[in-house]
Amino acid sequence: MKLLNLIRISAVICILFVSTLLLFDRWVSARTSDRIYHDISAVPKHSVGLVLGTSKYIAKTLNPYYEYRITAALDLFKQGKIDYFLLSGDNAHRSYNEPWTMKRDLLKAGVPDDKIVLDYAGFRTLDSIVRAKEVFETDNFTIITQQFHCERALFIADSYKIKATCLAVHEPNGTAQLKIRIREVLARVKALSDLFILNVQPKFLGPKEPIIKPAPAPAPIISDDTVPSSAINNQKQLDHLTPTESNTSK
Repeated sequence: MKLLNLIRISAVICILFVSTLLLFDRWVSARTSDRIYHDISAVPKHSVGLVLGTSKYIAKTLNPYYEYRITAALDLFKQGKIDYFLLSGDNAHRSYNEPWTMKRDLLKAGVPDDKIVLDYAGFRTLDSIVRAKEVFETDNFTIITQQFHCERALFIADSYKIKATCLAVHEPNGTAQLKIRIREVLARVKALSDLFILNVQPKFLGPKEPIIKPAPAPAPIISDDTVPSSAINNQKQLDHLTPTESNTSK
């Protein structure tokens, strides 16, 4: 009997735990759904497109998640929806550099070098989002990633009062998608803990590196209003003198 009760209690705890996880998951989705776009033509114009990094290859096979993000980012640029790329990802070691890998593929596709900015300290989604505002001084940008990632990224952006939208790019079907979706549920719970309990901050911030440089201040316009009235009167008096009188007055 005791064993049966123990099994029942364990089952109830397990159900409550899973239900709580799913509730958090749905809450994150509901909070962000109005700022996620699937059609590039409907994406509002922003100066900066933030591409969230992932590995290009998985076991020497091209990662479709990476491929879809880069393709969508290029389409946004070609359609004039963004002017600059902020490529944010992990730079764990010399042979693994997500931002540089993305930049290399964009350059090959014809994107000018001066339109690409790299964030080597985008170790996590939170780091990428917060650094976009605090380091690169943009708080109004388009995030480019898959739907599930869009929702978590926008939720983090909301917590930092960042006005972002997201283009949800295509994602592959099959068992890989299911595994990633399960992992995403746990990632959202961690994000909630980081934001509301632990107050986790980006690993690195560093000096400001604004993507969009402020326009230089215009040269001051000198008019009669800015010249002392005494100087104007003296000049008028000289203008009325004949050449001889002018020389005599020196």
